[in-house]
Amino acid sequence: MVTHTQSLTPDCQGCSHQLDLGFDFSMAFQPIVDVQTRQIFAYEALVRGIANEPASSILTQINEENRYRFDQACRVKAIQLAAQLGMDTYLSINFLPNAVYQAETCIRTTIKASQEYGFPANRIIFEVTEGEKVSDREHLNRIFSAYKKLGFKTAIDDFGAGYSGLNLLAEFQPDIIKLDMAIIRNIDEDQVRRAIVLGIMHVCREIACDVIAEGVESQAELQTLRAMGIHLFQGFYFAKPAFESLVTVPPHLLELEA
Repeated sequence: MVTHTQSLTPDCQGCSHQLDLGFDFSMAFQPIVDVQTRQIFAYEALVRGIANEPASSILTQINEENRYRFDQACRVKAIQLAAQLGMDTYLSINFLPNAVYQAETCIRTTIKASQEYGFPANRIIFEVTEGEKVSDREHLNRIFSAYKKLGFKTAIDDFGAGYSGLNLLAEFQPDIIKLDMAIIRNIDEDQVRRAIVLGIMHVCREIACDVIAEGVESQAELQTLRAMGIHLFQGFYFAKPAFESLVTVPPHLLELEA
């Protein structure tokens, strides 16, 4: 785990640039709950406009020229707000692998923000979506390996949404996968979806990879997934994303036995 920025390589040219994008944005936070411990495990930082406009209002402004600066600015904003809000759980941040030049170097901004705002780096999870087009798979592998060595957790988001989920799992071996909501929806009524999730769960147990079921919207979905051994959940059933704040989860929603 990194405790001093001096242990990292010098800044690359991109890291020395200012993070000014020409537009501003903020974050909403959605909890990821652990029904086993009956506590909030993490909050995922989700980009929003400064007046809580949807993510699309910001993402449509991202292009090849500002992709790197946006990726870096998102990390800083998420860490800054998490610290200001007194977050004492994990913080999950989405990152763009195509915006990372060199993992050990480009992470400097994240570590500096962690130190500046007093948010522990070992409570940060970096998520990459399965749908993110990665032209250089070895590059993503290097990013995951470097982040793990630096004490961060790694996750594959939207697992099962694309065609390469199992390949990603085999190649990068993240700490966490997040099952895509398309697999979760109405799983209590769909034997095929249940069989798929059971298969994924078996693989993840073998490689010590945690599983988060995202997009949970009903008690029936929750109970079905809990019976399969999943204990980490995210979705509207528990709470919607809260703009610049940390929403709590009603205790009765966590009182579910396996």
